[in-house]
Amino acid sequence: MAGPRVVIIGAGVVGAALADEISARGWTGVTVVDQGPLPATGGSTSHAPGLVFQTNSSKTMTELARYTVEKFCSLDVDGKPCFLQVGGLEVATTPERLAELHRRHGWITAWGIESRLLSADECVEQHPLVNRDKVLGGLLVPTDGLAKAVLAVEAQIRRATERGVTFLARHEVLDVQQADGRVTGVLTDQGEIPADIVVCCAGIWGPKIARMAGMNLPLTPLAHQLAWTGPIPALAGQTEEAVRPILRHQDADLYYRDRFDGIGIGYYGHRPMPITADEILSFDEAETMPSVLKFTEEDFEPAWTETQSLLPSTKEAKVEEGINGLFSFTTDNYPLLGESQDVKGFWVAEAVWVTHSAGVGRAMAEWLVDGYCSSFDLHECDVNRFEPHQLSPEYVLARDCQNFVEVYDILHPLQPSGKPRPIRTSPFHARQQEHGAFFLEANGWERPQWYEANASLVEGRSIPTPNDWAAQYWSPIVGAEAQATRETVAMYDMTALKRLEVTGPGAADFLEGLTTSKVAKSVGSVTYTLLLDHDGGIRSDVTVARLARDLFQVGANGNLDLDWFTRHLPADGTVQVRDITPGTCCIGLWGPLARKVLQPLTDEDFSNDGLKYFRAKRAYIGSVPVTAMRLSYVGELGWELYTTADQGQKLWDTLWEAARPLGGVIAGRGAFNSLRLEKGYRSFGTDMTYEHDPYEAGVGFAVKLDKGEFIGKAALELRKENVRRRLTCLTIDDPQSVVLGKEPVFDGERAVGYVTSAAYGYTIGKGIAYAWLPVELATPGTALHIGYFDQRIEAVVAEEPLFDPTMSRLRG
Repeated sequence: MAGPRVVIIGAGVVGAALADEISARGWTGVTVVDQGPLPATGGSTSHAPGLVFQTNSSKTMTELARYTVEKFCSLDVDGKPCFLQVGGLEVATTPERLAELHRRHGWITAWGIESRLLSADECVEQHPLVNRDKVLGGLLVPTDGLAKAVLAVEAQIRRATERGVTFLARHEVLDVQQADGRVTGVLTDQGEIPADIVVCCAGIWGPKIARMAGMNLPLTPLAHQLAWTGPIPALAGQTEEAVRPILRHQDADLYYRDRFDGIGIGYYGHRPMPITADEILSFDEAETMPSVLKFTEEDFEPAWTETQSLLPSTKEAKVEEGINGLFSFTTDNYPLLGESQDVKGFWVAEAVWVTHSAGVGRAMAEWLVDGYCSSFDLHECDVNRFEPHQLSPEYVLARDCQNFVEVYDILHPLQPSGKPRPIRTSPFHARQQEHGAFFLEANGWERPQWYEANASLVEGRSIPTPNDWAAQYWSPIVGAEAQATRETVAMYDMTALKRLEVTGPGAADFLEGLTTSKVAKSVGSVTYTLLLDHDGGIRSDVTVARLARDLFQVGANGNLDLDWFTRHLPADGTVQVRDITPGTCCIGLWGPLARKVLQPLTDEDFSNDGLKYFRAKRAYIGSVPVTAMRLSYVGELGWELYTTADQGQKLWDTLWEAARPLGGVIAGRGAFNSLRLEKGYRSFGTDMTYEHDPYEAGVGFAVKLDKGEFIGKAALELRKENVRRRLTCLTIDDPQSVVLGKEPVFDGERAVGYVTSAAYGYTIGKGIAYAWLPVELATPGTALHIGYFDQRIEAVVAEEPLFDPTMSRLRG
């Protein structure tokens, strides 16, 4: 036996993939258990229709799907292929959907997968059953196709078995055993299996298994209708299982696949049908299999009517069988991958559909064996990404059901989530409502995008109106607020920024070992720095303020930063980390008149000498105690002002009363985003993620290789001289050609990169788009194009920052 003892719970398409991938990396002390028979265990894999469409707005999800396709194409069972690469075709029956297909074409092009847009005639050529009069066009991805999921399970079981992995069918897991905060084994109905690592790949049973380890898994099994027709005369004589592309008719929540002389029909247009993991029957109790519920014909009637309209030849056939099959849904449509925060050695790989299964198997194997995943950026998928409210049963059920309803909807990048809202409100919320705030959601916080009370600011200003798509969730007030910030002073609600408090006698050394900059400096220092993984990839960018000898405040990006810190705490108890966000709040006071607002309100010296750039101090603003940090994400003089939640409204009122006579404004996130891009400030999770290193991302200045050891340092020393791509600033002259992110960038006809963040720069008078490009194209003056729906937008590489390159406004 090589490697630790591993038990994988679930031998479906994910568990089998993980067993194959982890044994290929040399770990052979692996046991896979499942309550059902092999290879068709009765979970979602056993009834999955197998359609693999790789197109996704997420680069990571597309790459997981691409690997799955590549691997399945290489697998067979006794000569029977595990993947039928017939291609994937999405058709549009409305102008809105046709525009959406152009957007989707942009994503798949940006992520490097071949695809092409089709005319209506070309759609019919690809799939002759399609009604030419109904479709307007389509999107074809030639490498999509049908996964033979059960065969893929069998193929991967055989490979893993040859390497020494043990598979145990008909073993129901009764408990996950643990001692001293880590797993020790699994108890099944046939005995105990000792383990150093347990990985839950139980699919729709995932919440039940995770609960055995004290883990709350935000996953809901929902029933989804799948029906099969009898013979269709137009397909008579078809002896191959599939010859036409898999087909999606997303305008009607439908998809289709061949099955010899009939077709399969999948439908998402019916009411959500959630079920709990505890309600799912056992294999022996289920009539067909546990993941298959009784077909509700009345729910399927609209699907069958629409099918006969899109595929007229089906009028000569009948629906002969159908199921309501259970699949896993999550609150943000991403998988749940990673290790429990509370029980070491207990891992999950859940909410993974066949489309991404082999990719997830590889990602998890790398993570387990190497300690990090080198092939995929998993920050969107980490199970520890959620805030506490996002784990509540009410929230999980509501969002999971909503995601089922919206699975094929056209969703704008800024489109707010539905119920339950509001969940988290800052102490300023009542004042923001009084000023007509238009709220979007950020980590559950209601965050203003702009304020209708500022409508009069638009008069006399040049605020260009963007194109129709970009103009959704936008107002010209956004531009006015941005310009006013640079002219006078503005107040921004920064409460949604995650705040961590790190304390204890070991706090300074602890932070030094996790960050790339020197943070153990004098009391009052504030440092911009990075958290890296062991391979040198950026896990986050944070600010670290030293407020006392053993007290630091960290401005973080989310719960994954808290999780990272917590996992690396020393065992001797000399360091404590806690999330102080809920009990605190923050106002960003920024603009050339910021000092004129603040200084009369306090006895402390807020002159340039009294509080220099990137320094912090405690002070009273009026009667409100604050922690003031002199830094700015918008590129203007000012401070982040923190206080406790109970005094937040008083702080707001105090500042507003002083700012208003000077022409000050309150401003929203729309203005904030425009200003930060003018200044060239990066946003983690959008501009840079785990797959990027600091030198590529343009934040190498935050790395001090001459300091002591820190996580990722050794890897970074090797990566420093091998920069092949760069995060690059592009400008766009056409004021209507505002892009939103994730669009492909072209050098001639060659796709060379993709956009991350974008906005119009209201004080520089140009559109701004940051993009990942090959280093040879990241030279200022290089002319490129951005693919935006069916357009090619001219863009030019620019020197950054676009605004105040001498930093005089920040340091004044």
